[in-house]
Amino acid sequence: MSISSPSVKKILSGFLVLCALAILVSLGVWQLQRKAWKEALIADINARAHSQPVAISPEKDWVNWDPAKDEFRHVTVTGTYAQTNDIAVYGLMQDPKTSDTLQGHYLFSPLLLENGTAVFINRGFVPNDIKIPSPPIGIVTVEGILRAPEQKGWFVPANQPEKGEWFTRDAPAMAAYKNLARNAPFYIEADAKLNETSTTWPRGGVTREITLKNDHLQYALTWFGLATVLLGITGYALVRK
Repeated sequence: MSISSPSVKKILSGFLVLCALAILVSLGVWQLQRKAWKEALIADINARAHSQPVAISPEKDWVNWDPAKDEFRHVTVTGTYAQTNDIAVYGLMQDPKTSDTLQGHYLFSPLLLENGTAVFINRGFVPNDIKIPSPPIGIVTVEGILRAPEQKGWFVPANQPEKGEWFTRDAPAMAAYKNLARNAPFYIEADAKLNETSTTWPRGGVTREITLKNDHLQYALTWFGLATVLLGITGYALVRK
């Protein structure tokens, strides 16, 4: 039987349609599975962030620190702030009173621990028109959220430490600039203080409810929609014939 015969063409066309339909439906089901995975991940992250604070991992475990398992964990740490200039990282914050977007900086200060190690604390946001306050003197206990070093984006300027210009929250780079050899591979975003008001600076509580991009339902509907269109076109072609 020749491949150009009408019956062979129909069989081949039908096979291709079934293959395409199977691929589209499989992609839709896969996106639904991804949606369930993403929702579970978001729930797990928020559970870490809103749990009772625990001590940070010891220095010997820092080499194995895994952001996928440990980032966003609510922690507590006690130490003394190094009385040096803060590293001010450019950023934005929405004013809770006016909903205006404020331009300013997030203040990063190295907290020196009793065992000689250090961890950077994001003490909070300060608008451009506010004088940067020095870190507290003496032993302090900080509660906050563990965060992994921030990666530079495509359109984000490079940090220029020698000019005091920082655009990414890169704790290892900050440690190198401050000559801190035993610095944690993460940093801590300090919680908002109990007596903190809309006029208190720096303002902590940067990380609140954590959300991740979750467009998998939209993608799934797109694939299922394409499968439906394919069925419609195929059915219409069969009716016409």
